[in-house]
Amino acid sequence: MNSKKQISQLNQLKRLGKKPKDLRLAAESWRSAFQILIATILSARTRDETTISVAEKLFRKYPTPEKFSRVKITEIEKIIKPVNFYKNKSRYLISCSKIIEEKFDGKVPLDFETLISLPGVGRKTANVFLSELGNDAIGVDTHLSYVSRMLKWSNHANPHKIEKDLQKLFPRKYWSKINPVAVRFGKTYTSRKKKDKLLNEIKKIK
Repeated sequence: MNSKKQISQLNQLKRLGKKPKDLRLAAESWRSAFQILIATILSARTRDETTISVAEKLFRKYPTPEKFSRVKITEIEKIIKPVNFYKNKSRYLISCSKIIEEKFDGKVPLDFETLISLPGVGRKTANVFLSELGNDAIGVDTHLSYVSRMLKWSNHANPHKIEKDLQKLFPRKYWSKINPVAVRFGKTYTSRKKKDKLLNEIKKIK
């Protein structure tokens, strides 16, 4: 596998995007694995800035799965109302917390298959969560999906198939870096015209 070109492209994406200190993503900088997971569930179809603000309020009252599992759903709904699909997510968060508390002794499982069995946790959420904890995983969201097709890293639209293509294309040590780099690039350039121009330039890297 010769990934020199793709690694160079990834490095250029990283240089062009905002730095972590300037743009915090929803899964970053929480105090525990549980909080990382909850914030990642909240972030689905919701801006990172909104997710972070809501999660901070949520964790001030309910920082652990034990406290989370005992709260009324109406209390969760009040706090997370700014995020999209807040009613569904409220149910997921309470159910997920109860399972973690009762079945896993309050510790979030780090096995992928176990993670995706939890309420509200799909492939993307599980992979983003695992990569944030330093595991080799690729979370495919809309930003990475778009970049992957523009740079010909994958010809697929299905996130799972894109994930598999990227796993073949990049050495394992890069997997956890791919999503944050693509997301920061996408958030830095909100103009589709500017974004496409830059991606077309990056595509020329040999």
